[in-house]
Amino acid sequence: MSRPVRILGVETSCDETAVGCVEDGRRVLANAVASSLELHRPYGGVIPEIAARLHVETIWDVCAQALTTAELTLEDIDAVAVTHGPGLPGALLIGVAFAKGLAVALGRPLLAVDHLAAHLHAGQMTEPSLEPPYVGLVVSGGHTLLCVVHGEGRYEVLGETRDDAVGEAFDKVAKLLGLGYPGGPVIDRLSAQGQAARVTLPKPHIKEALDFSFSGLKTAVYQYVSKAQATAEPHAEDREGADGHAPLGEQQVADVAAGFQEAAVSVLVSKTLKACQRTGLSTIVVGGGVACNRRLRARFAEEAPAKHLRVVFPPPALCVDNGAMVAGIGFPLLQQGRIAPLDLVTDPSRCLT
Repeated sequence: MSRPVRILGVETSCDETAVGCVEDGRRVLANAVASSLELHRPYGGVIPEIAARLHVETIWDVCAQALTTAELTLEDIDAVAVTHGPGLPGALLIGVAFAKGLAVALGRPLLAVDHLAAHLHAGQMTEPSLEPPYVGLVVSGGHTLLCVVHGEGRYEVLGETRDDAVGEAFDKVAKLLGLGYPGGPVIDRLSAQGQAARVTLPKPHIKEALDFSFSGLKTAVYQYVSKAQATAEPHAEDREGADGHAPLGEQQVADVAAGFQEAAVSVLVSKTLKACQRTGLSTIVVGGGVACNRRLRARFAEEAPAKHLRVVFPPPALCVDNGAMVAGIGFPLLQQGRIAPLDLVTDPSRCLT
């Protein structure tokens, strides 16, 4: 019986420094992540220079943590997989340089991984019986994309966002409501206390297309909040905002959060179901950080069974940026002999090509 194939995965496309170790493309042995989120929070978004610096400072420690958790040494690793795009140019460069160094020092194959493909492959790691083709939905801070995942690493893009990614829209609405950064988790949490029906917002649909657009929804939230603030009766304890208006009350904020989330989730679900109808496929994989959203999961659970569709969500640890998904998708790349050259360059604008 042959020894299992163990692949180390390196992920530095944004602000998470992540290293994972996966056996035979399925069994996660380690999934270590160090985030620089707290350093970005005061700025309301990711600062590329800060992210790159933290990758440099932490990547060796994160790698050591992953190996310790997996109870392996570097010599036990059979290949090194690394995200080379899409992502922040400086951040990607750190991970690729680190992975190249390991591959050369160990004499192991280097595997170049597409970040979006890795998010979708996390679904196959979650459900061993899952095989292509299937419809993939990637939802994150930087991407919103629908595709068909075929075998042999082939992807057919069906639709993309024409402006903001859905995760970016969550962040911007959260900032508008004074909820801080990142916006996705706090809006998800507050929405449970709000009533979406109290806040009428447009569903951002593009006719006859599977593309997405969230800028109009973001503008509608801004207009709703501005009008609500202008007509609000300020309480004595309320401080005026920068525009001279009283801030929204806690319940109003929760209602707006719920209304926005419902509108955003509605279009994600409806477009994905339409993609299944057009392609004739009955399996959906949802990947990316926004796949952690509870309302998105609930809506798919509500609507998919009636259409005889199967929806796979990876666990949250495999939805956010992580090294395990990179190591996981590295296994079929290694089997296919798709070894990357040591002069591999980053591809910040890469998109499942």
